[in-house]
Amino acid sequence: MNYTQIIKLLQSYYSPRNIAGMARYGINVAKAFGVPMPVVRKLALDLRPDHALAERLWASGIHDARHLAALIDDPKAVSEDQMERWATDFNSWDIVDGACNNLFRRTPCAHEKAAEWARREEEFVRRAGFVLMACLAVHDHTAKDQVFVRYLRLIKQGGCDERNFVKKAVNWALRQIGKRNMNLHGKAIGTAIEIQRLPSKSARWIAADALRELRNPNIQARIRARMGRR
Repeated sequence: MNYTQIIKLLQSYYSPRNIAGMARYGINVAKAFGVPMPVVRKLALDLRPDHALAERLWASGIHDARHLAALIDDPKAVSEDQMERWATDFNSWDIVDGACNNLFRRTPCAHEKAAEWARREEEFVRRAGFVLMACLAVHDHTAKDQVFVRYLRLIKQGGCDERNFVKKAVNWALRQIGKRNMNLHGKAIGTAIEIQRLPSKSARWIAADALRELRNPNIQARIRARMGRR
């Protein structure tokens, strides 16, 4: 299918009910058709990889097309300039998460952008930095612990950000790093305790939620079991 056919197909799934449901979860639906994600993912299987098409779909500004773009792009063809352009366009938390988890984490400069974006002021760009940390903690099996120790310092710095979409990403990154292995588990708990002492309502929530999960004996058992299989 070409670009025009794809847009027409996505539009054929237009659903006011789905759009209303998305809006209830804080998703920006200004240019959304409400296409179910399983449909988008299935369509992507027949289109990937296609870098040029991904760029065009993203440029459309259509919410569903941007999810598809992140799924079909070739991470080897993604430049730092493209990542910056797309990050500037971020206007909804789910698009941030989809782009980071489906595409950006697989690019050569993923770690560089995680650290850089976590220091940025724009809400969704900063969220992207912490979401990338969370995704890399799960999927990058070759990164050294020291990489994630540096991320923990940035996580502490982000602990006082009261913006909902940022604080949830900070929490997510803290929990995922803490579940990577037992060494990082201990360091993440230490970071959470430090965050808990910060004079911020957001910091207290981030720390309490992370400590609740990381101190769970079942979670700790899973980490040890996974390490034992390696």
